[in-house]
Amino acid sequence: MTNPASSAAPAPTLEDALAALDALPAPQGLPSWTPASEVPLDQVSSESLRSCGLEYRTVDARDEVAFEHYLQAVNRGFLEERAEHLVGSRSTLLQLDGRLVGVYDPDAPRSEAPVATIATWGTGLVLDPGCIAPMWAISEVTVSSTHRRRGIARAMIEGELRSAAGTGYPIAGLTVSEATIYGRYGFGPSVGARRFTIENRRAGWVGPRPVEEGRGRIDPIEREDAMRALAALHAESVAERPGEITGWPGLWRDAAGLHPGSEEKSHRAVRYTDADGRVRGVVVFSIKDPEGTAVLRIHHLLAATADAYAALWHFSLTHDLISSVTATLRSADEPVRWMIEDQRALTSTEHDHHWVRILDVAAVLAARRYRAAGSVLFEVTDPLDLTGGRYLLTVDEAGTGSVQQLTADAPADATTVRLGVSELSALLHGGARWGTLAAAGRISADADSTAWLDVAFAPAAPLQLSVGY
Repeated sequence: MTNPASSAAPAPTLEDALAALDALPAPQGLPSWTPASEVPLDQVSSESLRSCGLEYRTVDARDEVAFEHYLQAVNRGFLEERAEHLVGSRSTLLQLDGRLVGVYDPDAPRSEAPVATIATWGTGLVLDPGCIAPMWAISEVTVSSTHRRRGIARAMIEGELRSAAGTGYPIAGLTVSEATIYGRYGFGPSVGARRFTIENRRAGWVGPRPVEEGRGRIDPIEREDAMRALAALHAESVAERPGEITGWPGLWRDAAGLHPGSEEKSHRAVRYTDADGRVRGVVVFSIKDPEGTAVLRIHHLLAATADAYAALWHFSLTHDLISSVTATLRSADEPVRWMIEDQRALTSTEHDHHWVRILDVAAVLAARRYRAAGSVLFEVTDPLDLTGGRYLLTVDEAGTGSVQQLTADAPADATTVRLGVSELSALLHGGARWGTLAAAGRISADADSTAWLDVAFAPAAPLQLSVGY
């Protein structure tokens, strides 16, 4: 007898995939931005590439043939296998209303395939609780190894930054595969990430036990339910989580292991509901058994309350037949460290994760809130001349900042801090300390200024970007 659950389901059509994404909950009350698909290509970059005998043009994701050439070029660039299914990626990009760009070599044997790629779209970046700025998201930056050292990457990246700035986006961002490329364009590492490994048999648990204490319950759910729950929880809570992006529905489909054509059937999920029956948290995980040692890998853990957070971590760390638990893209200040008895059972590694690039200093600094009143004059240098200049930031007693770009003399009592736009971008969220960058010689500021800036820019909650893009 055939098990219906094991039968192969027909591949979804592009229209089906788009409808499924459109049905997911999304954050409300976001700032408006111009869709990337409506923004013309940068003419400076077009001319630069044309002078090298290359063509710079957009790719229509609804054109299946053109999109397949684009996607295979992306996969080659990231040393991945050829993509066998296109619906998942096409539906995500179309639902984003984003822009795909390819660089083509008309003299290549396969001139219809791009030799370089870049994708962009608009999303929101949470600068501080309740403070969201439109962000030009950049992804899929590749250059074929056959066309390196021709200035292609520079033309593409600088072109995207000029396009975004000219359209009114105050900031751009990307999650990087290489950490040494993007500083030269004014990007700075603003939000880092940690990878945890916890030996659960050694760890012990001293944290809250909301399930045992009758405040909620844990239940297994299907991946489809996990996708919907993740989307709903994110939409509800993202505005209060600095460092996060407002995101797009495809994130939650993929987090649940439901990417069309490349499903992660090993993904499992449980949810936490409170005493009122409201879903307050979800964890998506898989269990691997390398060399006879079972590891529970957390792919995504999202909790809207402290009880949900504790319950989901307690479930993961006390799962039967597991020797360790791993989790990626966690914040530097996770409560779970203080919920286990033996903290030496937890090891973590830190790495840069979200690199952002300020495109409008005045707009970005005015968009977030601050922890201390005061004022400072920033002298900002910008290698692309997009937003360099002198900016006076004044913070009132309520933590509201106002920014004035100065063209005349500064006030006589103004304290001056000199820095590049890359350093200002890295310091924007408060994850890096001003005093540390001054000591490293990356900014010029006196001790009193950096002491105030460290307090004023301090994040109101632990910084985290829980996704990559």
